Amino acid sequence: MIEIIGMTVEDAKSIEKCGGERIELVSSLTEGGLTPSYGLIENVIKNVDIPVNVMIRPHANRFVYSEEDLKIMKKDIQIAKYLGANGVVLGVLDEKNNIDEKSLIELLDVCDGVDVTFHRAIDETNMNESIKVLNKYKEVTNILTSGGKNPIGENIYNIREIIKNSKHIKVLLGGGLNFENINEISRLTKVKDFHFGTAIRVDNNPFKNIDEEKLKRLVKLLKA
Repeated sequence: MIEIIGMTVEDAKSIEKCGGERIELVSSLTEGGLTPSYGLIENVIKNVDIPVNVMIRPHANRFVYSEEDLKIMKKDIQIAKYLGANGVVLGVLDEKNNIDEKSLIELLDVCDGVDVTFHRAIDETNMNESIKVLNKYKEVTNILTSGGKNPIGENIYNIREIIKNSKHIKVLLGGGLNFENINEISRLTKVKDFHFGTAIRVDNNPFKNIDEEKLKRLVKLLKA
């Protein structure tokens, strides 16, 4: 699985055209990705045939959410489902950087029928404890991780442990992947599901468009 971050309808069309297999739809990539507008969600889904997973993140102020934040997130999940999203991408932590299980349950209660990716908020936590928590919830289908707080290439052991301990959950690697390290990381971890953002944009710049030639090259490399 090759998942690519998209922020516009044009991004989505480029991702599909160049062989990307799933879109993570966000706004504000420079903030780590926030919830896109309903109009954008609807139009992206109408314009591509590949799955679209929607970021559910109301603000960039950490991953700790108030009750009002959670109300917004639940509404956003419901609308993303109504508009035809394949899945949602979310993560909730408490003040001690543990998974906020109570808030997670609240969100999962409205996620029936769609995939759920627990995003890179997990990299801020004790990974072993977090995997135990997420394994309890069949609704969680994917974990997006770079294996911890260090650069992804330094987290090979952690990634292997995550894979070993993730019972029903697929591990999606992302955060710091590029053309220089992807082959080695793939070889060392045996992961087959990858997530890319700025690495496939013009000049690796989050404000610029997807570089279609670069994305085609990446897809060819990963499919080899």
